[in-house]
Amino acid sequence: MSDDREMTVVEHLTELRRRIIWVLVVFVAALIAGFFVAGPLIEYLKEKPITEGVPLVSLHPSDALRVYMQFAFLVGVVVTLPFALYQTWRFVSPGLRANERRVTLMFIPAACVLFVVGILFGYYVVFPMVMQFVSGISMGMDVKPNYGIAEYFGFLVNMVIPFGLLFQLPIVVMFLTRLRILNPMRLAKVRRFAYFGLAVVGITLTPPEIVSDILVTIPLLLLYELSIWLSRIVYRKQLKEDEDWEKEYGWEADEAVR
Repeated sequence: MSDDREMTVVEHLTELRRRIIWVLVVFVAALIAGFFVAGPLIEYLKEKPITEGVPLVSLHPSDALRVYMQFAFLVGVVVTLPFALYQTWRFVSPGLRANERRVTLMFIPAACVLFVVGILFGYYVVFPMVMQFVSGISMGMDVKPNYGIAEYFGFLVNMVIPFGLLFQLPIVVMFLTRLRILNPMRLAKVRRFAYFGLAVVGITLTPPEIVSDILVTIPLLLLYELSIWLSRIVYRKQLKEDEDWEKEYGWEADEAVR
């Protein structure tokens, strides 16, 4: 029995290693492709009016290379994300029922879409407010803005990417509900604590100005309420599936016990 269990563990670890290797291979390929996409992407972001004509300068010989590497890495992550999620699903799917495998598979495109939506929200909503705020402070101090290209794009990435991750909340909640780790009752019970945490995140990622805090915090709270609603839908389906399973197979189990 112990040998069988050890072999099962070894087989699982071998499968996990194989899937991680494939994810790394895809990431390296996407990273290489990212070097060809990084240039046009950087030029597009430089031409956007968010900087309000503020010149970007290089403060170090390696700044341009650092920015290229940063954007190539981000392109690699975004491109690899669907494949990594699919490999994760393939790894955990043997432990799921047939209907659960079909439903959780649909989480992958939804997670990718929400990640992109979160990035767009961070770039087109949050980032302009932050730039307007810091530019106003500079003007108030009679300081002419002049941003280093590495610092500017590093600030942009650090501001935008967290929203791509935060917008994964509904998908994560649905997935954990499907795995029976979470349920809507538990989510509703900790609503106050979740609201407080999301408010802290929204206030932290935005300038210390009430309008900006509200514009960012409200969408995060709505995401949590959406997560509860989706969790409730998944939970009801689970109860229905359990009821159908009990009707179909429960009597056989009772007969076997007798």
